[in-house]
Amino acid sequence: MTIRSTLAASAGVLAILSGSVAVAEQHGDLVAAAVAEGQLTVIALPHDWCGYGGVIEGFKAAYPGITVNELNPDAGSADELEAIRANKDNTGPQAPDVIDVGLAFGPQAAAEGLIQPYKVMTWDSIPADAKDADGMWYGDYYGVMAFGVNKDIVTGDSPMDWPDLLKPEFANSVALTGDPRSSNQAILATLAAGMSRGAAPGKDSGDMGLQFFADLNKAGNFVPVSGKTGTIAQGATPIVLGWDYNLLAWRDGMAGNPPMDVIVPSSGVLAGVYVQAISAYAPHPNAAKLWMEYLYSDEGQLGWLKGYCHPIRFNDMVTRGVIPQEMMDALPPAENYAKAVFPTIDQQAANKEAVTTGWDSVVGANVQ
Repeated sequence: MTIRSTLAASAGVLAILSGSVAVAEQHGDLVAAAVAEGQLTVIALPHDWCGYGGVIEGFKAAYPGITVNELNPDAGSADELEAIRANKDNTGPQAPDVIDVGLAFGPQAAAEGLIQPYKVMTWDSIPADAKDADGMWYGDYYGVMAFGVNKDIVTGDSPMDWPDLLKPEFANSVALTGDPRSSNQAILATLAAGMSRGAAPGKDSGDMGLQFFADLNKAGNFVPVSGKTGTIAQGATPIVLGWDYNLLAWRDGMAGNPPMDVIVPSSGVLAGVYVQAISAYAPHPNAAKLWMEYLYSDEGQLGWLKGYCHPIRFNDMVTRGVIPQEMMDALPPAENYAKAVFPTIDQQAANKEAVTTGWDSVVGANVQ
């Protein structure tokens, strides 16, 4: 497909969806400006995270005139903000145009002036409590904290709840997916652990979550290795605490070698929302805006759903009947999902402060 035909097709589709030629022309202008820039730089997007491999390929197929430059796929949310800070005056390939970070990092980035406002055309269908009113950041998808278990190593019963992880049969087995001093996923795993001990989300969950991991470390069950597909398959981290969508994608990728259980615990069921934003110093601002338009279109949202993430516009798309039944059938059973707690930004911020400042003194395990 040529660039010209891509522009025409995009404009035509939007004209049908919106009923507005003006909107279609506006989108066509954005596509033209983005193609003129010729590049989009993303960061911290592993291809097996939330179906991002397919999402990126979908964007490239829709806009073949734009090269996607992928920085540090394994970076954490704090690393993404640091990449913006470190490249404020750099228009080269190390400067990210867009970020995908944990909910608590959105307001932080806005307060520091690291991101810029932009409202996508599907703005009204994004829930109000999952977006900044001025368009600085907005929720993209969510999942729940779960346990991924290598059944070649854990041959008995899998842990079904947080207290099970402390049992002696899980010695040298339990890992996080990153450094809890900087990784949003690891920080929120600590929050979930605190909730499982009765703490409310916030500073209390941070404090009690730290004590849980201190107990896990003292018992000899905690493995200070950042868990991922390879470490699970190799048996270095037999049990990994992470988002359900990541673990389900890893399970599928392993294709039974080794077999893997993915378990949503019966307590401490935490739902985590991630957010998108455009760097205030984006070298390719129009490509960044076009990326956002793609992500928040039905096509982009379905790309995340294919990767087991619940896209932020999920309810709107269900209402309109645009989600294929096979995608709905592929989602995990609803059991325990109904217990999910969605912490507020303030609660996540208080938990994050407790975890990042207290991990070294309370737990004392250096996750690598």
